[in-house]
Amino acid sequence: MTIFPQLDLSSGGFLIWILVGYGLGSVPFGLILARLMGLGNLRSIGSGNIGATNVLRTGNKIAAALTLLFDGGKGAIAVLIARSLSGEFAAQITALAAMLGHCYPVWIKFRGGKGVATFLGVMLALSPLIGVACCATWLLTAILKRISSLSALLATAASVLWSIIFAQHSLIGLCILLCILIFWRHRANITRLLDGTEPKIGSKS
Repeated sequence: MTIFPQLDLSSGGFLIWILVGYGLGSVPFGLILARLMGLGNLRSIGSGNIGATNVLRTGNKIAAALTLLFDGGKGAIAVLIARSLSGEFAAQITALAAMLGHCYPVWIKFRGGKGVATFLGVMLALSPLIGVACCATWLLTAILKRISSLSALLATAASVLWSIIFAQHSLIGLCILLCILIFWRHRANITRLLDGTEPKIGSKS
């Protein structure tokens, strides 16, 4: 059993997919939509994050839904393009690059989002079965606990388990890497979860 796809470093093509993934992933749709829809500067709203959860704090559910869709879509599109042209290794490299682009976009001084929507998008593209399972994990946790960060952390961690259960062994390594990245981006949320001070979905804080 291998937890990564067969590596193909015979050419510099994988560098192109790193750039493609990072470029698509780094588009800050939350900031763009908030400005286009007259919602103000997300940096001065709620947590200051550029993701869908913080867009929801503006009170505009349509903007939040569009942010979720576009942030997930950019990851999925990057993966699907890479896979169709260069195979599975390129798809996974592009997925990781898209996540890094979203979390650390050069255009806004590397202060990006936490990667949850983009994670769900890349997982749906890499393996629809695992992607749907992760989305279901997020949704169920959100319904039961009403805490976005907890839903994100559980959905991300569960991706490793789903990869094993559904025998998608070549995705295990990537899932572990993405899990580490998202947990790192949520380190302040984890502290608040442990303290019992993490805000609920829809709260203004």
